[in-house]
Amino acid sequence: MSDFDGLDLQSVEDELDDGGDTDGSGRVVLGVLDGSTDSEEWVDTVESGATLVLNVEGDLNELAAGFARDIKGAGGELMHFRDFLIVTPPGVDIDAERLE
Repeated sequence: MSDFDGLDLQSVEDELDDGGDTDGSGRVVLGVLDGSTDSEEWVDTVESGATLVLNVEGDLNELAAGFARDIKGAGGELMHFRDFLIVTPPGVDIDAERLE
């Protein structure tokens, strides 16, 4: 048992109870992609670790032009699915295998 003397189980439990999520990861943000939100806001949200699910209202290529390249360049993914654009941060893969 001496190997566990330095282990603070209460701190571990507190972290688990809090969700341990202070950086936005694991968070899903719903929104509307219609040009009314600044592209930098979408980039900041994804950089914080959140996934975006955006209802596209208009021309997708035009509306996503301000942030798509930045997201992909940082290792994130974008996928158009029905009327939605799904945007994930680096390390979160979009699995579309069941759509085939």
